[in-house]
Amino acid sequence: MPSPAVHPRRRLIGNLARFKLTIEYDGSPFDGWQRLGEDRPTVQRALEEALERIVGEPVQVFGAGRTDAGVHALGQIAHIDLPKVMTPFKLSEALNAHLRPDPVAIVKAETVDETFHARFSATKRIYWYALINRRADLTLTRGRAWRIGRALDAEAMHAAAQRLVGRHDFTTFRDVQCQATSPVRTLEQLTVTRRGDAIDIWVAARSFLHRQVRSMVGSLVEVGSGKWTPDTMTEVLNAKERSACGPVAPPDGLYLAEVRYDAVTNEDAQPE
Repeated sequence: MPSPAVHPRRRLIGNLARFKLTIEYDGSPFDGWQRLGEDRPTVQRALEEALERIVGEPVQVFGAGRTDAGVHALGQIAHIDLPKVMTPFKLSEALNAHLRPDPVAIVKAETVDETFHARFSATKRIYWYALINRRADLTLTRGRAWRIGRALDAEAMHAAAQRLVGRHDFTTFRDVQCQATSPVRTLEQLTVTRRGDAIDIWVAARSFLHRQVRSMVGSLVEVGSGKWTPDTMTEVLNAKERSACGPVAPPDGLYLAEVRYDAVTNEDAQPE
């Protein structure tokens, strides 16, 4: 008896098909990415519950980054193994239908082979932090940006940011609850630019410590407001003491913008 035909768009892992998902979400109503229990709203839980309704059995979702409560995503990446034949288009359509009304959307679904892992295959994570520097309250971007009413010097912030680029011990910018085995990370990019009232902060690295980005942003604001100088940032970094860090920026303005899967080019170990 001939073997059953395999769907041409299905890459089999045993009897499973692996899919890569590109996900966008508003983190405001969620307690972060990672599933925390049946009584806590998280993005992973929303996705897994939608998948179970589609395939009729539990499916685990593996994400590229565990964003904190209130943090958003434009390009979070996840992978899943499905025990059901589906095209990427049908999968994304079904997921988006079952995710409503949660503010989570599958922007793209694609088949990948068993060597792909959303977290461990990633070689670069890019975050965007949105600051609005104006006296007036936020309306359209409330909950999606950090408004600072006092004047900020974006050029001084950018100069200070360059003191953090490179391979360093980032203990100062590491949350006390961080479980990473090492505080050393290679920061590939940290730029600060102004667009009218908006100040954009872009940061890229293979991996980050817990709340590292928000800690760095809060310290950069100390420079922008004139409380610190760029030299102070160097002193704060070299202190390797959490108490030296400036105030931690709120989650409202932070977005996981993109995850890349290029060839490994830096010395960092697998992300914690």
